This record gives sequence, structure tokens and C-alpha cells, in this order.
Amino acid sequence: MTVSPKSIGRLHVITDTTIQSRFTHSQLARLAISGGADTIQFRQKSTSTRQLVETAFHLKAICDQRRVPLIINDRADVALAVEASGAHFGQEDLPVSIARRILPSPAIIGASARTEDKIMEAISAGADYIGFGPVFRTSSKSDAEKPKGLSELARFCQVASCPVIAIGGITLETVQDVIRCGAHGIAVISAVCAVEDPIQATCRLTVEIQQGLSV
Repeated sequence: MTVSPKSIGRLHVITDTTIQSRFTHSQLARLAISGGADTIQFRQKSTSTRQLVETAFHLKAICDQRRVPLIINDRADVALAVEASGAHFGQEDLPVSIARRILPSPAIIGASARTEDKIMEAISAGADYIGFGPVFRTSSKSDAEKPKGLSELARFCQVASCPVIAIGGITLETVQDVIRCGAHGIAVISAVCAVEDPIQATCRLTVEIQQGLSV
């Protein structure tokens, strides 16, 4: 059964096998969902479109079984092909306004934004949530920008009129600080995909998010 597509999760686990991970995308999705992840985002930069679609189909089946949204990173065509819950686009990717025309109206569309102008532009174009970061220093992206920090995150959360998902170098120790800045949730890669026990890691992140929200 397909999940309700407009539910924006609190813990987005981005499956990425290019980092130090011994798991496949499908394994990471299953493990993360078992630990409490309420959104899976599929990211794979260097592979063919055919392989992207095949992997995304496997992830869609896993996510549908557990009623968890599947978001496809960068690729509206792949999201459309597998009937994913939505897609996420970086500042250099397909414009949100065009993605909104391509994807079905209920689809979740996320957009990365690092300036106030870009936030407003993405929201007015139809973004359902904003991905903001990197909050802290991260090794998951070779081209990552200088860390924005918690004060900048807090300022952006006040500016944005939609949920903000913080990303970049977020660890178990910093989750509560991020949530207390006003972030709706977090997106992680290494904190789940590059550890020995992704289930335990996801479970502990989920607990920290809830504790941050309760303060």
C-alpha cells in the first residue's frame, strides 16, 4: 500500500553506498526503517538510469510495505517511473517549478537552499520542505560547503514557512541542538549508513529527535 505522500518525516535516512558502507541500498532501507526512520531518500550519483530505476523499484517495495515515503534524490524521471512519494533537488538540479509540473500534485518535493532568497524562491515554486546545510562539517559530500552552524540554522528555520530538514555532519550528540533550533527533522548519511549497526543507530537518533521536540 502506498503511503500518504504529503507526510514530511522527522528522520530522513539517505541511502548512499559510495561512503564506507558494507550494505546495499535495499539493506540500508530495511535496517533504517526497522530502527525508526520515517523517510528514505535514495541517492546514487554515478550509475546508469536503468540501474537507478531498478534499485528504486526495490526500495519502493520495501518502503511501501512499511508505509514509509521514498524520496528520490535529483531525478524527477526516476521518481515518476517508480511512483515514489517524491523527489529532492539541489540548487543546481532541476528547478522546483519544473519538477512540480512533471510530478503528480500529491508528490513531496524537497529543495536544498542555503540563502534566504533561495528559500523563498523554492517555497514559492512549490517545495514542501527545505533541506538546509551543511550544519556541521561533513565528509559525506566531497563538494560540501563551509558549515553553516546552529545560529544560521535557527535563523533559517524562522524565515522558512515550511518544514526545514537539517543535514550535514549531524551526530547523536548534536541532534537535540539541531531540533531545538527549530528544524522539523534531520537527514543523515554517515550516521546510519557507515556504522556497524544501522538499526541501533537509527533507533538512537529517533530517541534524540523526540527528546529535542519535547523540550
